Amino acid sequence: MGAPSQSTNDKKATRDAYGEALVELGELRKDIVVLDADLSGSTKTADFRKKFPDRFINVGVAEQNLVGHAAGLALAGFTPFASSFAMFLSGRAWEVVRNSVVYPKLNVKLVASHGGITVGEDGASHQCIEDFGIMRVIPEMTVICPADFNETKQVIHKIAEFQGPVYVRVGRPPIPLIQRDNYQFEIGKAEKLADGKDVCIIACGVMVGEAMEAVALLEKEGISASLLNMATIKPIDKVAILEEAKKCGAIVTAEEHNVVGGLGSAVSEFLSEEYPVPILKVGMKDTFGKSGTWSGLLDHFGLRAKNVVEHAKLAIKKKAR
Repeated sequence: MGAPSQSTNDKKATRDAYGEALVELGELRKDIVVLDADLSGSTKTADFRKKFPDRFINVGVAEQNLVGHAAGLALAGFTPFASSFAMFLSGRAWEVVRNSVVYPKLNVKLVASHGGITVGEDGASHQCIEDFGIMRVIPEMTVICPADFNETKQVIHKIAEFQGPVYVRVGRPPIPLIQRDNYQFEIGKAEKLADGKDVCIIACGVMVGEAMEAVALLEKEGISASLLNMATIKPIDKVAILEEAKKCGAIVTAEEHNVVGGLGSAVSEFLSEEYPVPILKVGMKDTFGKSGTWSGLLDHFGLRAKNVVEHAKLAIKKKAR
């Protein structure tokens, strides 16, 4: 199985999928309520606000109150979706998320837009590259970062069915759609996009598209690479990771997140105890972002297909030692 094709012309932002999915859910279920912290135009919850104004609450620039209100609505039997930028929802409101939502296991869905450096010109203060880490360390929290528009819509519908707290990161820029046949997202299950034997690439979010390009580039050089779309960062798919580690003997992770605490760390934590193999991480190398175009920032910080290729070759060399 080689790398699947992907559209080069049809691009959509994952935050747009979130907005569309909310409207669909609102039409299906009366228990769906949406809360925002005065950013509904950016988070795309404005779509829901226009259609169901009586089930939309703008709490203002008060993210802790946002999460607290969502917790109260969950206790009252509603299924609340609370949104803000990733920096504020995961950072400013963290203690409320931990103690008011996750500890009592309330059915609150936290969907954060503008995650990672692809926020672009807003700069380092708004480019959250820590959210996977600070959310996944909360016991029993579910953390998800979908790869494209279509997967995002499935994720939002799936977490609406799921009972319990969930954190989902969606993005700002339009990114290519992945062409799939009969794909069904499942929480905690990786999607296998390519099957190889020399190295396995495990990616999430915007980096899945880059990893797909990397698989194709490696194939031209005679290197056979597997690719897992690890949309669920927690609970991570240990079965899929272990299978690829045993088959390929080398792993590369790719994420739009600090290499400390994110997807790469989660993979390393598991395999270091279960089946140690060389693991190299493509991501933000423990540095803050900066202002610039989102595409230029991916180039600047080495979050491109060519960087995944370089890490894959090095991981294979380490395997041979």
